[in-house]
Amino acid sequence: MHGHTFINDGCCYQNYTFEAPLNYSDSESGTLFLFAREVRLVGDENSTKPWLIFFQGGPGFPSPRPNGHSGWLKAALQRYRVLLLDQRGTGYSSVITHQTLAHLNSEEQAQYLTHFRADNIVRDAELIREKLGIEKWATLGQSYGGFCTLVYLSLFPESLLQCYVTGGIPSIDRPIDDVYEATFKRTKDKNNAFFRQFPLAQQLCQKIANHLVNNEEFLPNGQKFTVEQFQQVGINFGVSDTFLPIYYLLENAFVTANGKEFLSYEFLNAMLSEQAFQTNPIYAILHEPIYCQGFASQWSAHRVRQKHKQFNYQPGQPFYFTGEMTFPWMFEQYTNLQPLQGAATLLSEKSDWGDLYNQGVLSTNKVPLSCAVYADDMFVEMALSCETLSKIPNSQAWITNEYEHNGLRADGERVLERLFTIGDQIEATLV
Repeated sequence: MHGHTFINDGCCYQNYTFEAPLNYSDSESGTLFLFAREVRLVGDENSTKPWLIFFQGGPGFPSPRPNGHSGWLKAALQRYRVLLLDQRGTGYSSVITHQTLAHLNSEEQAQYLTHFRADNIVRDAELIREKLGIEKWATLGQSYGGFCTLVYLSLFPESLLQCYVTGGIPSIDRPIDDVYEATFKRTKDKNNAFFRQFPLAQQLCQKIANHLVNNEEFLPNGQKFTVEQFQQVGINFGVSDTFLPIYYLLENAFVTANGKEFLSYEFLNAMLSEQAFQTNPIYAILHEPIYCQGFASQWSAHRVRQKHKQFNYQPGQPFYFTGEMTFPWMFEQYTNLQPLQGAATLLSEKSDWGDLYNQGVLSTNKVPLSCAVYADDMFVEMALSCETLSKIPNSQAWITNEYEHNGLRADGERVLERLFTIGDQIEATLV
């Protein structure tokens, strides 16, 4: 269980590995390995500080690898020993990629992937808490980590001291199409803001899109680059300080040689680096199933997109970027998603997903839940977050337009200290 230990910038890092069931309801299902890394201030190994577990955004991304004692971690370490968990299927925790699933057929892949949602991530956290002998701990959930937090409050509230969430309070009972209706509207607003700030950008985007309609261009991995892939760069609009870098990319998209204009290698390489789905396929495959409770997603974002025709680019029409959505065509076009197309289709049709949230338990919540809700969040709609929090007692939202979805990364020390204050105030009312 205990692994490598090292010290950096006044912090001690302790690695842990654990074995967990693939399926907590079936002891014969096999096991997987979990990786977690404790971070504590040097000298805190025998302190009485409580623990805090961090739930990463995603789904499908590993916990941060801190480079220094700063940001939200600096604030957290004043109060807590912090555990950075690689959620199952990510990082060093039985990672899922096109390579690790290659030996399974589509049905086997789909069945395996059903065990990688928030409910089992939380059960893994409980297993780790018990293995480490921790009576209760706090949680910090960023984005999808907030989804995991509400599942934790549903399943094991007695294990929690405090919960902090940044940009990650989901709807717990809405149809999935409601989520994507809100997301497309917010994405359209971000597009309008971008093109207002950079009037030439619309012309540049149309030039790139029209070029892709009429010519074949290939990314450095050999994958044909398409208008739909180009549109997905708009996911960056959901985080701060990205408008200008994207505009610079557009400015420098073309190169001319021998009298012919084509997309530059620099631009194409930048486009490939934007495709996180290639390296983190859970992000694509389970992006819609994370909302499913007793219903199938049926490619919700794709269906909702058809109601918003401006997102389906046609030459001569305005260009719009898309946002944090996944579509069935991705499993035809993306090189590393192609082997997972059958599994993705099966999971989009799966209607017997279990419940993630227990509304009865949440309605009697006694764990202080303090949340940063971002007014202009492109990924998690403010109105839906507030609707959920209205059903959970001892919760409080700090609603702010100072930050985008990445507030914890952009100004983590201030954001987390604000949530600490709110949590302390809620706790004082419970004493």
